[in-house]
Amino acid sequence: MFVSTFLLTALTKSPAHFPTRLLGWLLLSAGIAYAWAGFFHIVFPHIAAASIGWQVSPFQFEIGVADASIGIVAIVSFWRGLDFKGPVVGYLSLFSIGVAYGHVREAIYAGNTAKDNFGLLLVITLIHAVLLPILYVLARKNGCHPAGNGKDR
Repeated sequence: MFVSTFLLTALTKSPAHFPTRLLGWLLLSAGIAYAWAGFFHIVFPHIAAASIGWQVSPFQFEIGVADASIGIVAIVSFWRGLDFKGPVVGYLSLFSIGVAYGHVREAIYAGNTAKDNFGLLLVITLIHAVLLPILYVLARKNGCHPAGNGKDR
């Protein structure tokens, strides 16, 4: 999904709208991924914990609800303007930094190199943390508002 966002954005007819379109597709992609992760933490905690190299914990329900909630809001933001996307970008970026820190710390101190703790998902999380705010600033700078008339009312 992450790679497809770049391919779909590359098909954009107007290069001036590239940052805005990439922002939208990345938010949609991240939203689906977070909603999916939330679903697994809530419904299949043993599978989710095992894939990260952790033990099942009561806190998984809470992180599952947080993941699912921001995932749904990020999905909705795909069809909304930049005024809606801004807070979603802020939350996802800050949350991603925290998640990445936790996973790196686990790898260093606990030797947890499980694929979903210290692998491709960590890289994508870090990319989201950095790229989403950059794209948001570029989209604001270009004055692009692809959703409807671009105004959130």
